[in-house]
Amino acid sequence: MIKKLFRFIFKIIGWFLLISFLLVLIYKWLPVPYTPLMAIRYFEHPEEKLRHDWVPMEKISQNLQLAVIGSEDQNFLNHNGFDYKAIQKAIESNNKGKRTRGASTISQQTAKNVFLWPQRNWFRKGMEVYFTFLIELTWSKERILEVYLNSIEMGKGIYGAEAAAQAWFGKSAAKLSPHEAAAIAAILPNPREYRANPASNYIQQRKSWIVRQMYNLGKLKF
Repeated sequence: MIKKLFRFIFKIIGWFLLISFLLVLIYKWLPVPYTPLMAIRYFEHPEEKLRHDWVPMEKISQNLQLAVIGSEDQNFLNHNGFDYKAIQKAIESNNKGKRTRGASTISQQTAKNVFLWPQRNWFRKGMEVYFTFLIELTWSKERILEVYLNSIEMGKGIYGAEAAAQAWFGKSAAKLSPHEAAAIAAILPNPREYRANPASNYIQQRKSWIVRQMYNLGKLKF
């Protein structure tokens, strides 16, 4: 019985590793049509209309690319999926009893948004590490950012750069100005509560800070 149980467990693990790797490999080239978070939000808020239009990277303004890197993960192009310095700073900050500080990279957020669910626990965090390792192993940095910008929640029922640009500013993602892109990036920590347009005083201040980071980063080179 014990041997059969172990065989069964090993088969389950083996199938999971195979299917997850194939899924990551498929999304290396194909658009991500739907995410677990979209499904969760549907059951939580069935009255919300889903807005999600996948567009290739060349149709997303580099202003928005710079804005999310400047606000969410300035070391994105240099790390292997995990920003160890940011993790250390977060641990020190949290140990001192200060406001909880996160250290998730764009790669980790992409792994969570595309393959997992938002609940916080050790099992989900372990799965996030696993999928982050896979996408960093198989995808380019440009592809990770492309999937991220097309999949993340950017407002109530709004997912991805194109839907966000249309909803907040009535234009395509390709035509976002630096300040418009910064406004969208500014709401990402809590897109269901914050508004990109019109922006509150807090979002205005955060937007100004993000614009400065964008100019400091300069042009992106993948």
